[in-house]
Amino acid sequence: MKISIKDIARAAGVSHSTVSRALSDSPLINAATKSRIHQLAQEMGYSPDAGARSLVRGHTCTVGVVVTTVADPFSAEVVEGIEGAAYAHGYSVILAASQDDPERETAAVETLRSKRVDAVIVTSSRVGALHQERLGAAGVPVILLNSHSQQLPHTFSVRVDDQHGARLATEHLLALGHRRIAHVAGPAGHSSSADRLAGYRAALAEAGVPFDGALVFAGTGRPAAGEQAAASLMALADRPTAVFCYNDMTAIGLLRAARQAGLAVPRELAVVGFDDIPLASYVSPALTTVAQPKFELGQQAMAMALALMVGRGEGVGDVVLQGRLVVREST
Repeated sequence: MKISIKDIARAAGVSHSTVSRALSDSPLINAATKSRIHQLAQEMGYSPDAGARSLVRGHTCTVGVVVTTVADPFSAEVVEGIEGAAYAHGYSVILAASQDDPERETAAVETLRSKRVDAVIVTSSRVGALHQERLGAAGVPVILLNSHSQQLPHTFSVRVDDQHGARLATEHLLALGHRRIAHVAGPAGHSSSADRLAGYRAALAEAGVPFDGALVFAGTGRPAAGEQAAASLMALADRPTAVFCYNDMTAIGLLRAARQAGLAVPRELAVVGFDDIPLASYVSPALTTVAQPKFELGQQAMAMALALMVGRGEGVGDVVLQGRLVVREST
């Protein structure tokens, strides 16, 4: 059975209010009594009721985090940054996965609202784009990662400059002499996908290379989309000599399909990804990519949430970080 404050009070021979004050480190209780009650609580296996404590304090010391999928290596490193910063300040993290499914997205948002979390950090840009008003209605700070804030109350964003990163990737391919450069886009409706496409187009325009819509392939951000895009680009009469992928997972799928088709990378097709997940340096050939500061994104988001939760939000504003090009064997 769960040990209660009354059980400890009976064992200590004091009132339950004395036990409550001692466990809350009240200065009204002398040090010897506090020490004896803390020792008894530990020996009896007492753990405080988080729900009851949150009602008294008015906050739960929990932060909700929405990810698209826990299988995404990018999200894993971002969440690690969030969790590390949260733990250092006495907060715990509740994780909810949306799976890019409309019903799951709504359920994830509602679950976090019902848990009365003190802040919500959203790494799924689709959830950020479609559910900002619903998230904002919870009345707690909402931090969007790699998604644009719509300037709703309590809503801010921490993101990488996707257009800048896409320009770095495309300019690298242009500098190597490529002129027919394909792009495998990300999931439709994601602001990061739109921004990376815009950066790709801007780099082509600056180099005087006409944009060709036939070289842009729809994607999902998953390896299968890269495999499908590889089949489509290889079927073109005038094949591209290089491809910039929405993310590393897409690029890894494309590399696999190219290898199975006997296409030499980078001699016949140069490939660039985006994110710099750990696998990027282990695939063959090692993947050239745009590195996002993933751990820092998570830390910055949690730091912003903390500032807003404790009422120091006057100077808080959206944060934009820069990615960097990492050149490896695939180009």
